[in-house]
Amino acid sequence: MIFNPASGRGRGGQRIAAYLELLTKHLGTFGHSITRASGDEGPLARAALEAGAETIVAVGGDGTWSQVADQVIGWPGGARLAVLPSGTGNDFGRNLGLSYDSPEAAVRALAGGRTRRVDVGRVVTPSAPDTKRGDRSAFRTRHFLNLVGFGFDIAVIDAAAGARFLKGAVLYKVTALQQLFRFPGVDLSLATGQLGTRAGRQLILTISNGRYFGGGFPIAPGATVDDGLLHACLIGDAGPLRRAALFNRAERGRHVGEPEVQIISDRWFSVRFPESGPLPRFEVDGDVYGSAGHAVDVEVLEKALDVVVP
Repeated sequence: MIFNPASGRGRGGQRIAAYLELLTKHLGTFGHSITRASGDEGPLARAALEAGAETIVAVGGDGTWSQVADQVIGWPGGARLAVLPSGTGNDFGRNLGLSYDSPEAAVRALAGGRTRRVDVGRVVTPSAPDTKRGDRSAFRTRHFLNLVGFGFDIAVIDAAAGARFLKGAVLYKVTALQQLFRFPGVDLSLATGQLGTRAGRQLILTISNGRYFGGGFPIAPGATVDDGLLHACLIGDAGPLRRAALFNRAERGRHVGEPEVQIISDRWFSVRFPESGPLPRFEVDGDVYGSAGHAVDVEVLEKALDVVVP
């Protein structure tokens, strides 16, 4: 068990005692550790794998789960991932049928041991955490469980980092509403293996493995985490009132079919930004990364990870 007490803007720390009680009740003996700083999840997961652990349980949100999964994927001899929700968005868990509001149900699913083989995404272009972009050794390829996002998505994460009183899905929704009137849009082009290139000024681009993002928005309504594809949602830029209308429809998964919206499914995507501009920043499962170049290439790894599910 790897607990991230900072997940969910501190909600993760408040849940540790309750989860330990539930885990003891339903599992009995287990080992656990607690992160002390951002980025600890990966080294803790790797140490557990090297010690012979066959199941790594990540307790947090999408970022925590993704950091742990990045170590579990492709581990020699095999290992499986389990997730317990205590984060802000918890979107990957929502794709699996796990709810933040039902911690005991999540622990029972863990104890049941049923697994599902799921796809994962990989950012092929070397990238580094936003806080380590000055360290060239920090740049590498990176797996993701749920989604990478560009444009408006990053503006919302940046704004949420400065919010003082909100938590959970409400945090995403309130900060997103603010950015509908502030975000200037982003110029990019999206190339796919089958459908050519789409270019222009965009509000947002998400490339999803699962259906949900942003604390429950069904941004890719037709996606499942085991369909062998990634699903790009490209929303063209618009004025504030039109943006608000699209935001309202996206919250219910009804944005598909709107003139500004394109949903494209494929096995790989290449996202390019103007060479004259700054190197792109993008979201990887809720955490912000910076690219080593002006293009970001993303691919799917089909059925690459065993995950414990209800």
